[in-house]
Amino acid sequence: MTDYPHYLDLLPVARAEGTVRLPGSKSISNRILLLAALAEGETRVIDLLASDDTAVMLAALRSLGVEWAEHREGESTVHVVKGVKGSWPLRTADLFMGNAGTAIRPLTAALAVIGGDYKVHGVPRMHERPIGDLVDALNAAGADIEYTLNKGYPPLHIRSGEFKSQRLSVRGDVSSQFLTALLMVAPLMAREHAVTIDVEGELISKPYIEITLNLIRRFGGVVEQDGWSSFTIPAGQTYKSPGIIHVEGDASSASYFLAAGAIGRGPVRVQGVGRESIQGDVRFAQALEQMGATIVMGDNWIEASASGPLKAVDMDFNHIPDAAMTIAVAALYAEGTTTLRNIASWRVKETDRLSAMATELRKLGATVEEGADWLSVTPPAVLQPAAIDTYDDHRMAMCFSLASLDGYIRQGAKVRINDPKCVAKTFPEYFSAFASIAKRGSV
Repeated sequence: MTDYPHYLDLLPVARAEGTVRLPGSKSISNRILLLAALAEGETRVIDLLASDDTAVMLAALRSLGVEWAEHREGESTVHVVKGVKGSWPLRTADLFMGNAGTAIRPLTAALAVIGGDYKVHGVPRMHERPIGDLVDALNAAGADIEYTLNKGYPPLHIRSGEFKSQRLSVRGDVSSQFLTALLMVAPLMAREHAVTIDVEGELISKPYIEITLNLIRRFGGVVEQDGWSSFTIPAGQTYKSPGIIHVEGDASSASYFLAAGAIGRGPVRVQGVGRESIQGDVRFAQALEQMGATIVMGDNWIEASASGPLKAVDMDFNHIPDAAMTIAVAALYAEGTTTLRNIASWRVKETDRLSAMATELRKLGATVEEGADWLSVTPPAVLQPAAIDTYDDHRMAMCFSLASLDGYIRQGAKVRINDPKCVAKTFPEYFSAFASIAKRGSV
């Protein structure tokens, strides 16, 4: 879909069945772009996600003097990034980061450590998303980062600092992206002495840190790990290009199609992630299994189907907060009350997702209870037609498309998705892909 209407009406769908090739992972794409830019040598990045979030990272890197080019090779897109070996060619820039948390947090750390004079800002919602824990950790270590509007939030003014600290500390219970940012730039701080990063409190979203560590090591970085409480980066490191690196399909995006297979009988297969994935969100398939779905995995694919109604679950979703949103909508097709726990991080995402999910699920007739870090969903006897507001949040739009599916114990509703263009953040062709598995004939 290249031209988005103001709203999109989805009619009830009798069955979901088919195969979907996933776009590249947003989390992997933006991490690889920054590491490739910081590395020594040229990196060929295969199948980078084409989306708003990667576009702002690519634009920012170009503004900093990083050279990159894009071309096609068969069915794949190839981005060739020329690394700058840890030093930006341009030391002054005004950088617009949209609403891309995976871009602004690590890039802020890299700008602060390398030094220069930079202004960093985004859309209004980005200026409501916290970055204070990261900035506090960097400033305590010698950075010079100033808030130019509200303390604790972008926009930022970053100047050259003086890093002497060999130990940093950062909270782990708000966003794992703060730790990811420090880990990615720690080798730049550890040129003369080892650097240790301590995590204060419980570290949320650990699978995303596993992605970070995996990719750092792919670029030659060494990280010594003491559980999830501290990470030490030995002195004298330089990122080196692996030459070629492939971007996996997005496991968070896989959740919508796997849930469609579980709700709408299936089978639905996603290609691009499988049992070999480095993304924690593939664990979403395990949650679907607990709800009664049948899951089959290959090295690079996952397939979901169901032979009966889904069952309600009561689960901790701290490890897969993004994909957990899909469970909240799948709960509309389950028997009983589904409770999602330990999801406080939803409140600091593209929107306050806890509040937004509760509001929109109620439009469909569900009984919803919302706490500081939990949500419970009891489905109605009959789903009600609804106009779903998306809050400029791609995951809200994709999740609620599932409410148009016919399940075993209740039929889908006519669903209007307002502002469907928000899916461009990570999956511009989402609704076309969803239509490809929507079977409108009899079951």
